[in-house]
Amino acid sequence: MKTTNHHSAPKKIDTRGLPYKLWMLSYGVAVVFLGSCSLVPAKTFETQPSDTQAQKRIEPNPVIVPPPIISSSGDPNFVVKVVQQVGPAVVRIDSSRTITSGVPDEFNDPFFRRFFGDSAPQARQRVERGSGSGFIINSSGQIVTNSHVVDGADRVTVTLKDGRTFDGKVLGEDPVTDVATIKIDANNLPTLSVGNSDSLQPGEAVIAIGNPLGLNNTVTSGIISATGRSSSDIGASDKRVDYIQTDAAINPGNSGGPLLNTRGQVIAMNTAIIQGAQGLGFAIPINTVQKIAQELIATGKVDHPYLGVQMVTLTPENKERIKNIAGDRFNLTADEGVLLVEIVPRSPASVAGLRVGDVIKSINNQPVTKIEQVQKLVENSKIGTKLPIEVERNGQIVQVGVQPAALPMRREG
Repeated sequence: MKTTNHHSAPKKIDTRGLPYKLWMLSYGVAVVFLGSCSLVPAKTFETQPSDTQAQKRIEPNPVIVPPPIISSSGDPNFVVKVVQQVGPAVVRIDSSRTITSGVPDEFNDPFFRRFFGDSAPQARQRVERGSGSGFIINSSGQIVTNSHVVDGADRVTVTLKDGRTFDGKVLGEDPVTDVATIKIDANNLPTLSVGNSDSLQPGEAVIAIGNPLGLNNTVTSGIISATGRSSSDIGASDKRVDYIQTDAAINPGNSGGPLLNTRGQVIAMNTAIIQGAQGLGFAIPINTVQKIAQELIATGKVDHPYLGVQMVTLTPENKERIKNIAGDRFNLTADEGVLLVEIVPRSPASVAGLRVGDVIKSINNQPVTKIEQVQKLVENSKIGTKLPIEVERNGQIVQVGVQPAALPMRREG
């Protein structure tokens, strides 16, 4: 799977060209946002000693050490209490969209109509349906979910745990972070309290609630397996998110549901699994969800800074492969940095004078050696404000000022 930079405009790629071959230098995995994949339930942490060990070590007053997932909360039934506390604020989201298959232009010509008449091909429509999860963030009916749950939907239906059903209005969606907001006409609704995703640590106990595979109000639990997983780490190079990894079982339909801590606070939004893997789920940190949701509620959209470059992290191994692929087309003297393998025509990078073969050494005076660092610095920049970029070009250091524009959006048909 190819790994590309997030700042490139969506466009058709000539798979026979040099840039495509260079993209293949980066390793990727297949991430699934709404596909079919099964994960095993969360791990069991308590282990029992073998009979032999038990016979050798008999204590009159043995100290029973609870498993970590219990000791972290001090309550063996903490999952039950969390679910009772927050369950009513988790919703099911059903969406549908009508797809129209077009008729070749030739058949709309009067000449063809004269011969084929009513037997000429007609436009056909089909309805695609999907379901996911979401959670209520405001008692007056504001809900957050994944963008891919409602993308292109003609109709959105929200079902509460108590069985009430409402038509939902999509206030806005941001496919770059996969966050969307929905509004339903209701008041005095239960809401989730929000935690701080910046302070999370691997090993913390978590709970997921959602509607996987149509099984409403499903609860799973596990731990945080890792934090700060980049989009390229999990093979979702079109996203701009650092994910939280969890082994709590999540499946298609869990998308958009909350990942909760032991206090019942939402700390992330479940969004993806890796195809064919077990115990590898990914969630968007709640601090990111909140930031994007607030912009979507206020303006209906989110603008992301865009340079218009496609890149590969330069390593000694990649440098050798580049020489084999490109020959003498690149005069690479740098051993580390981020190599630009394509510049989008008429993009901010093109206008500023960045070139294929440039190696980015720093952005805004901050050294960079990986694609992920470039992505974060560009994402935190301001649209319309010049961003100083230092590149190595043919062995020389060159300073370039690039003025980011808003990332062009493309909606799938």
